[in-house]
Amino acid sequence: MRVIAGTARGVPLRSPSADGTRPISDRGKEALFSILYPRLPGCTFLDLFGGVGGAGIEALSRGADHATFVELTAAVVEDLRFNLDKTRLADRATVIHGDAFAFLDRPPTPFDIIFVAPPQWQGLWVKAMTTLDERPGWVADGGLIVAQHDPKEDEDLPLTRFERVRSKAYGGVQFGFYSPAAQD
Repeated sequence: MRVIAGTARGVPLRSPSADGTRPISDRGKEALFSILYPRLPGCTFLDLFGGVGGAGIEALSRGADHATFVELTAAVVEDLRFNLDKTRLADRATVIHGDAFAFLDRPPTPFDIIFVAPPQWQGLWVKAMTTLDERPGWVADGGLIVAQHDPKEDEDLPLTRFERVRSKAYGGVQFGFYSPAAQD
């Protein structure tokens, strides 16, 4: 696991010290960030289930202005902070040690890109998307939500404020891209 491109290109990242965290693979990350690249320079990025920071660190390395990471597990937060220091990107990051859903209960601060990659097979990606749909203030004008999950977990969600505009599967990972829906 490493940073694929940008200012921290090639820097290896520490793997999670706790079970239950599945970092994004280099292959999946490369595919995802090839799609996101035009949106990254100057953006604000929310890594909602931050893990060791693979997605948010990649966004920072490729030009995001700031990334916020939300991670529940204390040992993994330590790994995340280590990775931010190692990549020299900590000055453009905020790390929140806490529950992603408690974070979303706060008054919203809009982000240009929100990355949702919770533990698999617990319905958490659906819960996160539903919560964001109910609280659209988290997504900046023209913003995007990316949900990562196992392809077998995929389903069409009954969202009212967001619509899936793209879906891409790479082996055992699927990315759904959600933009604000056109309002009548």
